[in-house]
Amino acid sequence: MTQRENAVAAEPSSALDRVSASRRANRASPPPVQHDDAPERDDREYVMGLEKGLSVIEAFALVKGPATLSKLADVTGHSKASVRRCLLTLCRLGHVTQDGRDFRLAARTLRLGHAFVASDPLTKVAQPILDVTSERTRESASIAVLDSQDVVFVARSTHRRSLSVGLSVGARLPAYCSATGRVLLAGEPRDRVEFILNRMSRPALTPRTLTSVTEILGELDAASAQGYAICDEELEIGLRSIAVPIRTGAGALVAALSLSVKTSRMTREQLTEALLPELERARRSFSDLL
Repeated sequence: MTQRENAVAAEPSSALDRVSASRRANRASPPPVQHDDAPERDDREYVMGLEKGLSVIEAFALVKGPATLSKLADVTGHSKASVRRCLLTLCRLGHVTQDGRDFRLAARTLRLGHAFVASDPLTKVAQPILDVTSERTRESASIAVLDSQDVVFVARSTHRRSLSVGLSVGARLPAYCSATGRVLLAGEPRDRVEFILNRMSRPALTPRTLTSVTEILGELDAASAQGYAICDEELEIGLRSIAVPIRTGAGALVAALSLSVKTSRMTREQLTEALLPELERARRSFSDLL
């Protein structure tokens, strides 16, 4: 979303590589790391230094390796002076290491992700349910949450027959063309969804990828009406995925649960006949516990 997706639970790393490549191709100069819901910059309670430090940490995910100060400044949109101060502070705290001109994240930053996994009610109850679902279906099961225009995988159980080679906790996939993403977008207000889709790049990752806003909105309407979404070779040729929403006992949408199969093993019809009942069984277990 690494230990990655879905029903797209079982997306091979080549799909993820193409996602990353397409994003790089759609920005000659990387845009600043930013969040849609960031507070107004004149908010007196807002700590700008903390924002910059976190954006520097997140920038390493876009660079995918050691990075120079100049490169991190380009990615974050911050000045070299402010990025330098962030890096030196992170080095002193043990989150970043320096080797000449290159900086890289240290293992200590894993504490940040672990803090989420250890404190989130969903991930606390997820693993046993995912393990049972994976064992019953002999496929890999994953749970993802929406983060702006992407889905992020927060729990996963991999069956040995799985196709996935790099999909792990923390992996990201574009919401517009993944089964988990469509389930989650279908639960968002329509004006917000249209804003997200119109703002993001929507490359055709395969010849079957739906890229127009109208087509995607149609898939979201279908997902909302039928209670599940299917991604049919839109992320990776040879892969079909199916996902259902996970809701709390009060009905709040919190995540999506997915399974995926190789197209040679199941048709689209067999996917819904064989896997949808298992997803529904798991979904009910979550609603009873959340």
